[in-house]
Parts: sequence; structure tokens; C-alpha cells
Amino acid sequence: MGSDSKGLLEIEPLELRFPFETKKQISCSMQLTNRTDDYIGFKVKTTSPKKYCVRPNSGIVPPRSTSDVIVAMQAQKEAPPDMQCKDKFLVQSVIVAEGTLVKDITGHMFLKESGNVVDEVKLKVVYVPPPKPPSPVREGSEEGSSPRASLSDGSNLNYLETTRESDEPLFSAVKTHKDQEDYTSETSALISKLTEERNSAVQQNNKLREELDLLRREVSKQNGGFSFVVVVAIALLGMLLGYIMKR
Repeated sequence: MGSDSKGLLEIEPLELRFPFETKKQISCSMQLTNRTDDYIGFKVKTTSPKKYCVRPNSGIVPPRSTSDVIVAMQAQKEAPPDMQCKDKFLVQSVIVAEGTLVKDITGHMFLKESGNVVDEVKLKVVYVPPPKPPSPVREGSEEGSSPRASLSDGSNLNYLETTRESDEPLFSAVKTHKDQEDYTSETSALISKLTEERNSAVQQNNKLREELDLLRREVSKQNGGFSFVVVVAIALLGMLLGYIMKR
């Protein structure tokens, strides 16, 4: 119990730093270290539960060991003014009996009314602008090396970079696959429509040819020559047939 003055759990870091980028889910981690000989139960709370996903949000840290907690921020549509964030996290911890299971960790254990000694640590959320691309100017090595230094500054940034690189290709593949499905569906519908129109035009053309041939045979049977009505009918059918052939 000598760790009460320093807290039941040592939490690192005390600021959750997110390299902020719009329309991207971003994650960071924190380490909960138990330097005591007791089993410590913990629970993580936040002022914006719909904005963050914490895994695990509760658990047990065995004596002389460390547990990792992953905090994922949902993709944001736009950046906040001046990149300031008012979100807060609260890590509550309490001593539990040996043999306690994770499913036995309940919210009641962290209430002062329960009689337990509850330790609480508040954490701030800090948005960090994404690193700038390296300068194309190769004079002087300091400008070219500064962006790499910002990426390797702390284990959290390294972890974030690895997480984004491993997740984004999957998201891109899913999006590309759906776009291809939509394109294939639209193309198939257009081809089907054009085929139907072509078949209809061919049928009309054949029908008009049959009617024109029939009309010519009827005219040839007449000994008195062409009547005016018949001549006009043949001319109209010829014009209509020519129009359909052009299509």
C-alpha cells in the first residue's frame, strides 16, 4: 500500500497526443504500470464517449506488470479552431482481490460509496499537426532531417504510423472494389439498353421492307399504272426506311 502517495498505477503518457488529420481514424496508446504487489483493477472514462473507442476500457493489471490501452479517435470531418481540444480522459484504479476476473470489474467498484480507495488520474487530449513533407532543397541536412525527427519522437507516433499504414490499404481496397462494381453495373445496363434499341430498329426495318415489297408487287399487278396514293406511300416508306438505316 506504499504506492498510494504516487497513485495505484503509473500512467504514461499523461497527454494523449493525436497527429490530427481529417477524415482519418487515429489511434494512440497509453501504458498502465503496476509497481505494487497488489492486483489493480482499472476503468477508463472520457467526456466524449461517442468520439473515442477505448480498448480495453476496463481490466486488471497484475503485480509488477504493465498493460497497454489503445485509444482510437473516430474520423473527424473538420479540424477544430486553433487545433484545440477540450476532451478529457479519466483513469480510475482500485485494489482488487487476487483471482478477480475482468468480467467482475464493475462501475460500482469505483464509487467512493463502495468503501474502496479509488485513485483517479485525468489525462488531456492534444492535437498535433501532421508532419510537413521534407523540403525539396537539399542544402543543409537539418531541414531534410527535421520531419523524420518529429515522426520518431516518442513511441506513440511510431505506433500511429504503423497502424495507419496497415489499415488504410484495406479501406482503399474495399472502396475500389465497390467503385468497380458500380461501374460494371452501369456499363451492363447501358449495353443492354443499346442492344434492345438496335434489335427494335432491325425489326422495324425488316417489317418496312416486307411492306414495301408487298406494295410494289400489288402495284405491278395493276395494268393501269401507279395511282397517286400508291406513289406517295412508296415514297414515304422509302424515306422512313432510309431514316432507320441511318440510325
